[in-house]
Amino acid sequence: MITLNTQHAFLKEEIKSYQEEVRKHHENLMNKKGVGNDFTGWVEWPNTYDKEEFQKIQEVANQWKTKCDVLLVCGIGGSYLGARAAIEMMNGLFSKKQPEILFIGNTFSSTYIKQLLDYIKDKEVCVNVISKSGTTTETALAFRFLKQFMEEKYGKAEAAKRIVATTDKARGTLKAMADKEGYTTFVIPDDIGGRFSVITPVGLFPIAVAGIDIEALMKGVQKAYQDMDTSDLDKNPAYAYAVCRRILQNQGKDTEMLVSYEPQMAMLAEWWKQLFAESEGKDGKGVLPCSANFSTDLHSLGQFIQEGKKVLFETLLLVEKPMLDLTFPKDETDADQMNYLAGKSVDWVNKMACQGTLEAHVETGKVPNLILTMPDMSAESFGYMCYFFFRACAMTCYLLDINPFNQPGVEVYKKNMFRLLGK
Repeated sequence: MITLNTQHAFLKEEIKSYQEEVRKHHENLMNKKGVGNDFTGWVEWPNTYDKEEFQKIQEVANQWKTKCDVLLVCGIGGSYLGARAAIEMMNGLFSKKQPEILFIGNTFSSTYIKQLLDYIKDKEVCVNVISKSGTTTETALAFRFLKQFMEEKYGKAEAAKRIVATTDKARGTLKAMADKEGYTTFVIPDDIGGRFSVITPVGLFPIAVAGIDIEALMKGVQKAYQDMDTSDLDKNPAYAYAVCRRILQNQGKDTEMLVSYEPQMAMLAEWWKQLFAESEGKDGKGVLPCSANFSTDLHSLGQFIQEGKKVLFETLLLVEKPMLDLTFPKDETDADQMNYLAGKSVDWVNKMACQGTLEAHVETGKVPNLILTMPDMSAESFGYMCYFFFRACAMTCYLLDINPFNQPGVEVYKKNMFRLLGK
């Protein structure tokens, strides 16, 4: 369901020259012998996920669809990025589905928090708070506001029925609070880190409340597992993509720009950036992940990509079939001189813009381009794509001889912040 095209990548090494190294890392990943193996639960998750909990997610989600106008997802990093990426990609940016899904707990911005609280005060609200420990500062700060808001609006008993906590199965401040208050809980698996958690209850519950078919999503994850259960670089495009990234960095390309041509995939790029930045950005190594949405960003970043310093490569994430399409109309006066497009599909125009841009960046700009193509923006395709990037990310890090699953550098700002806050 995802293909890799390397013909525009200017690779100076053969992908297959990495075959033996990839085989070794694949076996270590599958046998839990690689570095960071305590957090590789996502590898077998397509086969081992809790079917009973999955059913409970669907049941509660179906109840909440008619119970609330707004679902507030309270979390940061992997606790919200995957769900937001999925919901925006599959429902679009102007969805009429109810409830509306809003996100909080990912910023200290007083303006953002106050405006959101004002926005929801006259609406029917439910809350999904997501934190393994319950002490993540941005999330805990926002949830105190939300908890008080819900209890003042509904009373403690009804508020408890409108709050779901996705957290550790046995310990942590959020788990203790949930047990005390009587919240419904879903479990964050011990062996799956936040940036790999969108296919667990962390992502599945808000995605289900948004009206998306999570059974189809998991079907895509399972198909990806089957397709990628091989180290053969001719058969596993996720590993081949990882090798291409390694080769291009060897060629001095230290920045990767993930490019899409659909605005509803902008948050998908944010999710992708967290996945790769936290996984490979350590020990002075890694490719810097950035993103752009074309053709919009061609009018801001396009000049640098075309003629600026040659530090980056592009990875195009292309979608064969858009969620919606329309035909460009004819105007009898043709005052805007646009009748040359009359009768054409707007998606066709988008694809021609893509083709012209690729030609400009590759042939004139000499910017390497990898092309990943997926069939559509369905739930099944989303699930497949997530697992594709999980495998690619793990292999990328193993090829760099680093732990893909920790993020020690994230703690530095927290220590400084706590000192300044007087904690």
